[in-house]
Amino acid sequence: MADRLRHLYSLSLYLLAPCALLRLFWLGRRDPDYRLGWAARFGLQQLPQAPHPLIWIHAVSVGEVKAASSLVHRLRANYPDCHILVTTITATGAAITRQIFGDKVMHLYLPYDLPHAIRGFLDAIRPEILIVMETELWPNLYHQANERGIKIVLVNARLSNRSFARYRKVQFFMREVLRKVSVIAAQTTDDALRFGAIGGDPDRITITGNIKFDVTPVHSIGQEGEAVRAWLSSQRPVWIAASTHEGEERLALDAHKKVLERHPDCLLIIAPRHPERFKQVLRMVFESGYNAISRSMTAQVSEHIQVLILDSMGELPVFYAAADLAFVGGSLLPHGGHNVLEPAMAGIPVLTGRHTDNFREITRMLEEAGALRRIEDENELAAEAIKLLANAELRHVMGQAGKEVVAQNRGSVDRVMELIRTYLPFKADVSI
Repeated sequence: MADRLRHLYSLSLYLLAPCALLRLFWLGRRDPDYRLGWAARFGLQQLPQAPHPLIWIHAVSVGEVKAASSLVHRLRANYPDCHILVTTITATGAAITRQIFGDKVMHLYLPYDLPHAIRGFLDAIRPEILIVMETELWPNLYHQANERGIKIVLVNARLSNRSFARYRKVQFFMREVLRKVSVIAAQTTDDALRFGAIGGDPDRITITGNIKFDVTPVHSIGQEGEAVRAWLSSQRPVWIAASTHEGEERLALDAHKKVLERHPDCLLIIAPRHPERFKQVLRMVFESGYNAISRSMTAQVSEHIQVLILDSMGELPVFYAAADLAFVGGSLLPHGGHNVLEPAMAGIPVLTGRHTDNFREITRMLEEAGALRRIEDENELAAEAIKLLANAELRHVMGQAGKEVVAQNRGSVDRVMELIRTYLPFKADVSI
């Protein structure tokens, strides 16, 4: 029965393949990287043999790549003779992989979950282990990896309300998929219970915490933040609306209009979630009547600029450190929210909406500690921003509370490394 369902699943993917190809070329209109390697995504290009031994980490996009960074650094230190491959699905994930790791790791796009494409991919890379970040459950990939004896470790595993409800509808099928996984390292007790409820073996599920607490910047974010603050020409108030989705920039601009009434010299930085929307957002800001500029357009932000569009990749942590407070998007509209840990690590107050299912536990901890405040709409966003920009002591208290939450919850990467060592056929150099 399970094989029959997998074959039906594969057939549906083959039927949808033309749509996926069209989507790649459509996305490529704004970001040419989406057109790179399209043949490999469909298993139509033979890949060269990868060097060995090889540790493979799959991280679908930007957030997962960032979360994996501390793990990659530990793996490189403990297994210096191993090569590391990072695969992503999105072009932005590929870009941030190159930015964080340079040539220290290999990067490839993971093919679509088509049987022949996965077969050819595994023939080329022949990994010792597959480490999957968060929630990427691909039936054909897991089946073929298991057939070849490749251990699969699901790291930082989580299930949102939406994903849990979807997987429960095909619980019998998911049970067969999860049987291929050697161990599920869940973020929280709730996540562990949810994986069990969709068919995961309780004996293979453990709770290791959230590895995102262990992400550490390569450089001194504090010093770089001071340099960016000087680049912004300002002792004036600065707030940032980060990882925003379509519709949220308009809400942030409406809030900023009210902020400017109380703090006329205030600067708003908008960092859209998706790079293909940078120009669209800048055009909207101009049309709204603001004095605006983008990061790529200027060598200095003059004091008459009211809105700055951050149209670069990988600089968000530094701009958090340069700001007085942060609103984290994907949360005023139902997108599940984005990473509220980064501004907390920078020691600034965090504002977010009600839609935070993707970061429900982290959001809860920061809120309970007094480091984060939830808002309902642009009116509350404006009110909280005005209040915080006027009160340096409150900003400091909230920022310190966020840093303490981060410090208290570090250690997940150590627990994950202990699991991984169990499934690697060679000894780790733990002296490094």
